[in-house]
Amino acid sequence: MPKRAKELTATAVERLKADGEKNRRVMVGPSDCAGLHLRLEGGTKSWALRIKVGDKRRDIGLGPYNGKVGMTDEEAGRADGLSLAEARTKARELRRMARETGAVVSPTAAVREAVRAEAQAAFIDAAKAKTFKECADLCVADKRGEWKSAKHELQWMATLKTYAFPKLGPLPVGTIDRGLVLDVLRPIWNTKNETASRLRGRIETILNWAKVNGYRDGDNPAAWKGNLEHSLSKRQKLTRGHHAALPHAKIGTFMAELTQREGVAAKALHFAILCASRSQEVRLAKFDEFDLEAQLWVIPAERMKAGKEHHVPLSEAAVAIVAAQKAVKIKGNDYVFPAPRGGKLSDMSLTAVLKRMDYADLTQHGFRSTFRDWAGETTAFPREVIEHALAHQIADKAEAAYQRGTLFPKRVKLMEEWAKRCSSADAVGGNVVSLKGAA
Repeated sequence: MPKRAKELTATAVERLKADGEKNRRVMVGPSDCAGLHLRLEGGTKSWALRIKVGDKRRDIGLGPYNGKVGMTDEEAGRADGLSLAEARTKARELRRMARETGAVVSPTAAVREAVRAEAQAAFIDAAKAKTFKECADLCVADKRGEWKSAKHELQWMATLKTYAFPKLGPLPVGTIDRGLVLDVLRPIWNTKNETASRLRGRIETILNWAKVNGYRDGDNPAAWKGNLEHSLSKRQKLTRGHHAALPHAKIGTFMAELTQREGVAAKALHFAILCASRSQEVRLAKFDEFDLEAQLWVIPAERMKAGKEHHVPLSEAAVAIVAAQKAVKIKGNDYVFPAPRGGKLSDMSLTAVLKRMDYADLTQHGFRSTFRDWAGETTAFPREVIEHALAHQIADKAEAAYQRGTLFPKRVKLMEEWAKRCSSADAVGGNVVSLKGAA
């Protein structure tokens, strides 16, 4: 029979010396704790259990020795290390585990796992305490490289600061729910729908960012589909186009009045109408973008809504405006339509011309609709030609690539006919209508 270890008492174990001169192991018994021993190494005393798991024998460390002599049970429970009784309890548990499962988990490994789990839980708690404002700042920092300009970021943050941060900013992002999102959107949804719609999208983006980065769980309460669409009016039912436009039947009379106006802003508006261009494309136009001999204007991608370079065929009338501006070019200012005090025209300068002409209900952008209606209703040019003239994107990329090369000659003819219409007398009158579907 295998030799059984003598069952030592707590006093005997306490008397064992760890002098650092000779390392040794002392089995402490009893039989149901076979393999339990005290390691006396380097002046320290620690517990270990020698046990066979499957076909392999291994030593499992249980932790340092602490006799806990003279301590109360409460004090012993708080003290580090294991007494003899506590070591025997752990040894019995590990031996039972080995018999029943064929495996054991080291107490020190279990402690490490518990510490890791506790740290993870603390991290999760801290993460979920991250505020909406903090997440918004981090989200904006991550997305900064996607935006065309610093102005885009300023617009993003301005909307959030005005409408979202007062209610959502200090709240833990994990607590933002559907009701809170609606509290932000409802006050402006019917009166400032364009702003509210953009705000909703920005809140949705921030909450998606927070979820991906571990700061919140669950569905996005700012999502539109299957969510807010059931609580807020659909946008198209609220705004049937926000750019007032002149009926094309009245464009001749209007342009005759416009050509009588003095000033750079009036010339910029005239040019924008002839080219069916957006305000920013015209106000920031520079002379090096134009080839007047080829009657071509190349707008850089960074100034286009679609982010792609756009080639604009210039009518004779449009070329004449640019040539006249070049003749009076201000030294050091490369803008075709410079502000009176230097630099670029403001984004309200073209609208101001309309107000001075007593057309306060019109917008510069609305003349793109005037052009679209005229081209679609009175000419035989295909839809694709007209859409390209307006720099609208075509959904099918292959089709768009093909048309980009084949439609330009037709666009040249289209823009020349539009210039002729703008300089012609009107046959009939009309009323101001709303722009539908303009970009």
